[in-house]
Amino acid sequence: MRVLALDIGDKTIGVAASDPLGLTAQGVETIQRTSNKNDLKRLRELVAQFEAKTFVIGLPKNMDGTEGTRCEFVKTFAAKIAAALPNVEQSFWDERLSTVAAQRTLIEADLSRKKRKKVIDKMAAVYILQGWLDSRR
Repeated sequence: MRVLALDIGDKTIGVAASDPLGLTAQGVETIQRTSNKNDLKRLRELVAQFEAKTFVIGLPKNMDGTEGTRCEFVKTFAAKIAAALPNVEQSFWDERLSTVAAQRTLIEADLSRKKRKKVIDKMAAVYILQGWLDSRR
């Protein structure tokens, strides 16, 4: 069972994939958002490439655990994904602090600000997916 994680933003979608055994998460890519049509096309390609059965979608809750406008934005796009890829299950995962953790890791790796900007969403997707995978064991 392969799983893809998505960190959905206004400008990009970070993507991570599980290994075939569902133990670890690896960064795949950062999709530069151009249109819903193109975004969904790329997600279809990734589902086919990884033979994914599930999307884990990061849900950007507020620090107090409530859902705000960002959650609505993500859920709206998730509904479009569900319509385009009805055979792929969806699971939402609380992504609070995933970007902060990814940023910290990249700083510790001594990546420049410019390089961090290119991979931060992909790394956040890795944190989202790894948290989800760990919770299932």
